[in-house]
Amino acid sequence: MLIRGIGSLIFMYERRSVMAIFPERVTKLWKEWEIRVLVLISLFLQIVLILLGNRRKYITRNRIRVILWLAYLGADWIAAVCIGVLSNSLGDDCDNDSQKTKKILWAFWAPFLLLHLGGPDTITAYAMEDNELWLRHFLGLLVQFGGAFYIFLLAWKGMLLNILAIPIFVAGLIKYGERTWALRSASSSHFRDAMLPRPDPGPNYAKIMGEYTLQRNQGFNVSLRPVIEPSTSVNRLDPDATILQVGYDLFNTFKRLFADLILTFQDREKSQSFFHNTTWQKAFAVIEVELGFMYDVLYTKACVSYSCRWGHLLRFVSLSFTVSTFIAFLLIDRHEYSTIDLIITFLLLVGAIVLEIYAIIVLLSSDWTMLWLSNHGMASSCCRLPILQPADRRWSNSMAQYNLLGLCLKEKPIKCLGPLQRLPGVDGMLEEYRLRQDKGILHRFSYFYEMLEVHSYKSYVTVSDDLKGLIFQHLEDKSNRAKGQSNANAIYKQLCARRGDLVLTEKYNCYINLGWSMEEDFDQSILLWHIATDLLYYLDDQDQNSSSGRSPDCKATSKLVSDYMLYLLVMRPFMLPDGIGKMRFQDSCAEAIQFLQDNNADIKGRTDACRKLLRVNTEVSPLEVKGDKSKSVLFDAVRLAKSLQSLETDGENWSNGKKWEMMCDVWVEMMCYAASQCGWKEHAQQLRRGGELLTHVWLLMAHFGISEHFKISQGHARSTVVVT
Repeated sequence: MLIRGIGSLIFMYERRSVMAIFPERVTKLWKEWEIRVLVLISLFLQIVLILLGNRRKYITRNRIRVILWLAYLGADWIAAVCIGVLSNSLGDDCDNDSQKTKKILWAFWAPFLLLHLGGPDTITAYAMEDNELWLRHFLGLLVQFGGAFYIFLLAWKGMLLNILAIPIFVAGLIKYGERTWALRSASSSHFRDAMLPRPDPGPNYAKIMGEYTLQRNQGFNVSLRPVIEPSTSVNRLDPDATILQVGYDLFNTFKRLFADLILTFQDREKSQSFFHNTTWQKAFAVIEVELGFMYDVLYTKACVSYSCRWGHLLRFVSLSFTVSTFIAFLLIDRHEYSTIDLIITFLLLVGAIVLEIYAIIVLLSSDWTMLWLSNHGMASSCCRLPILQPADRRWSNSMAQYNLLGLCLKEKPIKCLGPLQRLPGVDGMLEEYRLRQDKGILHRFSYFYEMLEVHSYKSYVTVSDDLKGLIFQHLEDKSNRAKGQSNANAIYKQLCARRGDLVLTEKYNCYINLGWSMEEDFDQSILLWHIATDLLYYLDDQDQNSSSGRSPDCKATSKLVSDYMLYLLVMRPFMLPDGIGKMRFQDSCAEAIQFLQDNNADIKGRTDACRKLLRVNTEVSPLEVKGDKSKSVLFDAVRLAKSLQSLETDGENWSNGKKWEMMCDVWVEMMCYAASQCGWKEHAQQLRRGGELLTHVWLLMAHFGISEHFKISQGHARSTVVVT
């Protein structure tokens, strides 16, 4: 904020230099309208922020995020510049009374800019990094309030309009203070400190050992005997509780995951008592509620509006002061002010009231209010307005898709560059310029073209019920392996590290044939299985469930997870373990494009491409033929696809359905491994992008106990000195 304040001063200085080149008439017109335009833009940006701020929780479209990003950055800058321009304008000498009265009304606008700097309730931080800058916002609060108060003093004439500015000052200070407090509460250090338990020194080791040594030195036979502590009862969840109540109860416990804190065995047992006795539908609904609460805490004013005991009082004071100022402004004599300035003033007053009322309606329609009503035995659906907060839209419920073969076959031309792409030789020319060392215009354009191309092949599909059911069943089965075991923590830790090999080894007994694909780096395994899945998907038309009792369409589900995992590798590599996945992807694409160009006459689509690839002789490992400079895994994936095909023919006699069932289980386990390896900050960042399926899987794993955050397995071990 201090930087924005300095920027506004630089802007005013540069403005004078720039305006000098325009005719005097234009300069005079701009000077007359500059403040008015800035104030209206500031109000417009607040409307955009409050309308779109909360919708990004369940919308994945990039245009929403771009608009919101521009509005978030522009809102503070415009308001800060406007305060600077106002103070500069009021500092100039006025020649007549009309100019003085006009500037008194302009000064009345200054506290509204503080309201705008406070921002709406639906967005305080655009990204997690904004929370870490809370101290800068606090300094900005002091600077901008000082600037607005300076304007107030410059315009003070003892008039009624000057007095009416005071309630708006109070409301603006409240709003700006709420925003700063919300940012501080969501910053990583304060968020973590707020959940740290009281320091626990444990049993007095020095005292026990002192008594032990004393008795032994006196010649007694001394031993230590463990004291049997009364078992700690686990506070189990109420089976009759609503989804909101269960979700909030678990949120208060498992929000520690978002601060990288540890959990106890009581937390695990409490969570497992619910998830082992519920359906996948309820399980995923509870997780949606938890992550919805987490989004509110990290990116909105939830800690002030819902959690703070003073939140409702501050909201009442802010609204009542704004409404009373509006009523008083209607009653005062306004004939000496210009019509356009009065219209803008009314817009500011009405806008402030409408935005505040809208914020209250959003609050009443939120899960926090529904939870309060449920806890007090009231109907929770009567207050929810679907147009503001759809009950079933706590996240996008979608998963991104990205396909390597589709990209190499150029199936989706870039919309804005479609005619250019269709010209012969354009792709090759741009690739040639991209690889050149010189940094000319075409070199830069080739990178821009590549970025557009990569993003144009991303698509979204709804997360299927089949996939959710498979994920739930997979994690429940894993959890049952360790439940009740004395070394449960070690078993759960091992389960977190399984990335498809457990399925191949214990469930399908085919690790000898396929295990080599799991012994590589994780990003390499993703590429191998993605290409192999594609090759079989387009050539395999048999009934995938021919000898399987499972109802889910494993073939379609495998394809969905395969394309989703490649999307994570290409577009969200920070959510996967460190590696050279992007390099392997680029080299694999380059080799695939080369192969397709060499066989262009015979390839009309994906099916032809897959058939042609599987006809390549892969008896000798590509590493022996090509070396390891190129990190392409294209023909290693062809070898894997042939190994998968051989399960149906070479003595294994698998059905087609069993093969796809195995592939589906491998993909689910690989996704679970990726979820467990992703850091909490990366999961938290995805909440503002419509949510990520991987985050839901991560939290579901924690609820089943499959997490490395459970560090306390038995509590205190107490012993007493026994003398014999």
